[in-house]
Amino acid sequence: MTAETPYLNRLSGLVLLAPMTILLAIFFLYPLGKTLWQSVNDSGFTLRAYADLTTSTLFFKVLKTTFVISFTATLVSLLIGFPVALHLSRKTPRARVPYLIMVMLPFWTSILVKSFALTVLLGYDGVINSFLGWLFGTAVHVPMVFNRVGAIIGMINYLLPFMILSILSSLLAQDANLGRAAEVMGASRFTIFRRITLPLAMPGVIAGVLINITLSIGMYITPALLGGRKDMMVANLIDFYTRQTLDWPLASAIAVVLLVISGVLVAGLGRVQGMGQAREVAQ
Repeated sequence: MTAETPYLNRLSGLVLLAPMTILLAIFFLYPLGKTLWQSVNDSGFTLRAYADLTTSTLFFKVLKTTFVISFTATLVSLLIGFPVALHLSRKTPRARVPYLIMVMLPFWTSILVKSFALTVLLGYDGVINSFLGWLFGTAVHVPMVFNRVGAIIGMINYLLPFMILSILSSLLAQDANLGRAAEVMGASRFTIFRRITLPLAMPGVIAGVLINITLSIGMYITPALLGGRKDMMVANLIDFYTRQTLDWPLASAIAVVLLVISGVLVAGLGRVQGMGQAREVAQ
């Protein structure tokens, strides 16, 4: 090995990363920088937009609604996704394939098309209400769309595959011999799940929760189509200020605040995951 080899290796690495770096700079860093500048530029440098946010009742109300809807959708996705992932992990690879296709099916359909399809299913005279009316022999009109319930159901439909796949990866990585050894030593199935399966699956759970929260707090189409007037989320508020009031600095400031919140959530959950892994190593 010559003295020039490490230098050539670094150079080749930089060359391979150059296309990705250029794409990242054009499609992420530049728009992000422009948004930051727009939030403090209103015919000159000013913090007027951020000052308005601190006194805006509408912003804090929408922010609260965003957190409630996002955390509810994430929690329900976790409660549904974990049993599904656990069931899939116990299947043979060949038997798991058709189930994985069904899990990934929402990825193959536009979120706009799915939202309109849900209005047909959940509508006032939709498929579900018509079936309930036939089942009970009377007209049933359960409000499941154009309200918070519709927004949450639509978001769960979008978020659930991310939760299932994240948890499934952790479950498949577990050594099956651990459960067998615990069973031989007299542990019940619940004890095996509580002491072995669940702790080892926590990295996947945290990853799924992290993905769901970061996706849901910035969601726009689903709450706009399936939610009600009182269910406006932060992304919809940004759209309101850009298209209705044409207050671009305020809209940019809200986008920056949303980015900071997402970063804090990512850092917090990442820290929790790191502490959990450190605890497992210590044990």
